Amino acid sequence: MKRVAIYTRVSTTDQTTENQYLELKAIADRQGWKIVGHYQDFGVSGAKGRDQRAEFSRLWKDATKRKIDIIMTWSVDRLGRSLQHLVSFLGDVNALGLNLYIHIQGMDTTTPSGRAMFQMCGVFAEFERSMIQERVKAGLARAKANGRKLGRPKVSKNVENTIRVLRAENKGIRKIARELKVGVSTVTRVINEQS
Repeated sequence: MKRVAIYTRVSTTDQTTENQYLELKAIADRQGWKIVGHYQDFGVSGAKGRDQRAEFSRLWKDATKRKIDIIMTWSVDRLGRSLQHLVSFLGDVNALGLNLYIHIQGMDTTTPSGRAMFQMCGVFAEFERSMIQERVKAGLARAKANGRKLGRPKVSKNVENTIRVLRAENKGIRKIARELKVGVSTVTRVINEQS
């Protein structure tokens, strides 16, 4: 009996992986495959590498320990949006002799055409991400051209002075940020400007 690991991912913490899992479980049951693990990442972008997705990393560790035969996922973009990460992942999957089942694209990497389709989907996922980035950049440029001030507003001089005083008293950056209700990056910026 084939041992299956199901990987599901959503980009925000207010989404659920339940629909992905239920459909993949039904397919595994029909195929007579045994589900040995469900790995789910919440609130993690597909652009993040394997080491930046806790459950994806755990899945890979179990795969290298030969605990699974097939990795099932809902769609290629659940695995990643970077062509480099996807191609690397596919190479690793092949090196371990694992099968990869991707539901939406109907891919089975045990065949040459399945591997080729996987790589092509990776190209399109990366293209889609690039298009989103270009739209964001264009929107920011338009806002700047229209005189809108971009970025986070700076804190008042009074708050900056208080940050310096608290830091001189050897208070930690996080403690100062909590106490003044400002971001850690703001405290860090003020401290670094002082140096």
